[in-house]
Amino acid sequence: MSNKLPKDCAEMSDVRTEIDRLDNAIVDLIAERFGYVERAWEIKLTENAPANVPWRNQQVFDKVRARAEEKGLPPELAEALWRQMVGWFIQHEEEKMQGKGR
Repeated sequence: MSNKLPKDCAEMSDVRTEIDRLDNAIVDLIAERFGYVERAWEIKLTENAPANVPWRNQQVFDKVRARAEEKGLPPELAEALWRQMVGWFIQHEEEKMQGKGR
């Protein structure tokens, strides 16, 4: 099955098929990102570094906003999604670090 551009979707079923395809891809990418988060807390633990690094968080948010603007996506939407995701990941890292990975 080939991917359709939004303008090429003639029916809602076309739109839904493409949204489902993208949702699968987004979940796959978030799962890949999660793998790096898992490795990050292990490294931070050995380096005695904190889970939350505010300057790095802001750097990520700024990059996401810039990329969103380049792609025609509202930067506020992208930043809100990333703030939620990064916040969850930080909490996850803190819990893992406190429990020493158990």
